[in-house]
Amino acid sequence: MIGLLRRGEGRTEALKVGRLRLVTITPEMLAAEQIRDLKFVELQRLLGARTTEEWPPEHWEPHVYDFILKQYEEHPETLGWHRYVLLADESGDGATLIGALGAFPKADEDVEIGYSTLPAFQRRGYATAAAKVLVEYLLRSKGVRSVSAQTFLRLPESVKVMERCGMTLVGEGDEPESVRYRRMR
Repeated sequence: MIGLLRRGEGRTEALKVGRLRLVTITPEMLAAEQIRDLKFVELQRLLGARTTEEWPPEHWEPHVYDFILKQYEEHPETLGWHRYVLLADESGDGATLIGALGAFPKADEDVEIGYSTLPAFQRRGYATAAAKVLVEYLLRSKGVRSVSAQTFLRLPESVKVMERCGMTLVGEGDEPESVRYRRMR
């Protein structure tokens, strides 16, 4: 499967909501992202979008790349579950990469999501809009019964995103002081 993805086959369509476009992350894009000395020129070419000085997001560390690649290898059905979020630029100069979100399979047909927007684009509703589209996409996927997410109550913006996606508090999360929200199909 990874070989097919690297050759550009098996891509999924971009998800769209308003001025946002959610583009499937591919191994080719992940490899381009690791060439930081070129200021993400290859990633920008692949996405057809600009990056800002804030890219990559704060928690977008090397283990994330490895995690996504491993997930594609072990769970090829998850193609399309990881997305770059592009904001359309109405001036006609192209799009800007403003964040990323993704999902991975958990037990009992549950899928957990995570999301991040760059600081300059936070508190504008982009994370909520992108997460809603991804949650709906996931709930239509074969073998997915529920979508969940974890956060800390001290992060009210994150809690609001989950609630706006139709998730409800179901209990403690995996980390100390974290909580889990879930939406059933």
